[in-house]
Formats: sequence, structure tokens, C-alpha cells
Amino acid sequence: MCKSKTAKYNSGSISFFLFFLMILTSLGARAQNKWISEIHWINLMDGLQLAEPDAPKKSVVNDSKLTILKIDPRKFEFEFLTASEHGKHPRTAPDWAKEFSMNVIINAGMYNYNRTQSNKGYLKSRDHLNNPVKASYYNAMMAMHPKDPERLPFEIIDITCQSWEVVKTQYHSLCQGMRMISCSGEGMAFTKRPDQSCSMILTATDTSGNLYIVFTRSPYTHLDMIAFLIGMPLDIRTAVYLEGGPETSLYVNTGDTVIAKYGSYVSNTCDNDDNDHFRKIPNVISLRKRK
Repeated sequence: MCKSKTAKYNSGSISFFLFFLMILTSLGARAQNKWISEIHWINLMDGLQLAEPDAPKKSVVNDSKLTILKIDPRKFEFEFLTASEHGKHPRTAPDWAKEFSMNVIINAGMYNYNRTQSNKGYLKSRDHLNNPVKASYYNAMMAMHPKDPERLPFEIIDITCQSWEVVKTQYHSLCQGMRMISCSGEGMAFTKRPDQSCSMILTATDTSGNLYIVFTRSPYTHLDMIAFLIGMPLDIRTAVYLEGGPETSLYVNTGDTVIAKYGSYVSNTCDNDDNDHFRKIPNVISLRKRK
């Protein structure tokens, strides 16, 4: 009996030790993932901040920096602007900003090179349908103009966590995109072309409802960028890839400050850093300071 009891006690001790070791390993892995302890923000205007940290990994070209905007969505008005609704012709990001008096312009997502240059996923801007078909392979939905005024004016919704049938009744404007990080903060696998690197722009939200726009001219893979986002002290829960390569556009004009950035590099198809101008894009996310 004593032997049996001793064996049982040892088994329990070993189990506890293994459990404790697993916790330490998990905590160590998480700490290892954190490549930056603090982000130093510069205030551009009320509700809009800028940071430009060095990425934790050197890229093959350019400065290997991340340009990050942190936005309080309650301080801004949001619109999806589309060529299909406004004159049937695309514009550069600065032209979109100037024509519609916007402070920030970024890509709304990848688009089809067809007559209407429609978004590759569902895109509805109030009563205008740019693309009425929801793509089965995109699981992020950018939402604005909520019917409930208590909701944030801009959210990114993981439609594997919330019902699309419900979400589409709650907002007047919705745009579907490629999910990079889930509602639980997990990175997506990106098994299709995992080695492809490019200049890119993406948007994300955190657990407090802040909105982030992240741009890099230097090319990285999607998996690299997911690791960068998870390794920042931002508590990001949902992120969506918007565009890569020369069409990648970020334009900010606060009156005092202008930030004009565009991409270039796409491995295997446009593997150079030569692009020197904004490309015309058909669909954008726009922000204007709320009065």
C-alpha cells in the first residue's frame, strides 16, 4: 500500500512539474514574441497618432520601417469612396483626399481589374453596391455607419466569430477583406504563397476599439507582418490585409503635416523598389476629423 501511495504521489508530482514547465515555456514563448516593449507616439491631431519603429527583421530593400497610425475612431467620420459610385474613374490617394476633403486615405482592399474595378469581396457604401457578392474565402469585414449610434463608427469584424447574417443588418457600409489576425488574436496560417513578400498596408483594431493603419514600403511576407503585429504591445484582436505592391497607398494631410507613402515591391512579379508615385486606385477608406 505504501508503495502504491508513493507511486501515486510521485506521479502527481511529475504531472505538476510538467504542467509548471509547460506554463513557463508558454510564457517564455510569448515574451520572445514581443520584439518591442513600448511604442513612442507622435500626436498629429486629436485622435490621430504616428509611430515609425524599425521592424525587428531587416528587409531586402528600403528602410525596414513600419509606419503606424493609431486612431480613435470616435474622433473621425469614415467613408468608403469608390470609383463605381463617383464618376467611374479611379484616383490617386491625394486626389481622393483633395476632392472629398479627407484627412486620411488608404486602400479599401484588393480589387478586380474589370470594368467596374470592384472590390474582390463584398463592398457596400450606404446605398451603393460596389460588389454585392460575399467572397467565401475572406473572413474580415470592415464596418462603418452603424445603425446603433452607441457602436463605434468603424469596426473590423471577424465573421467566423460573429454571424454575417446579423452583421449585415447592423451597418450601412461594409467592406470585406483578407483576415490576418482573428478575433482571438491568433495569426492566420497564410498557406497560399507563404513566401511571397511585398510592400503592404493593413488595418487592425485592438481590445479598446482603437484603429491602427500599418504601412511598410519594405517588403515582408504576410507571416512576417502577422508576427510583427502580435509582437507589439497593442492587444490587437482583428487585422485585415488591404493591398500590396505599387498600389499600396497611405496619404495623411492634417493641415500641419502631410504624410505621402506608396509601395513598390512584390516578389516574383515586381521585385524592385523603383516606384516613385501614387498609383490610381478605385476603392478607398477615408477619414475626416469630426467637427
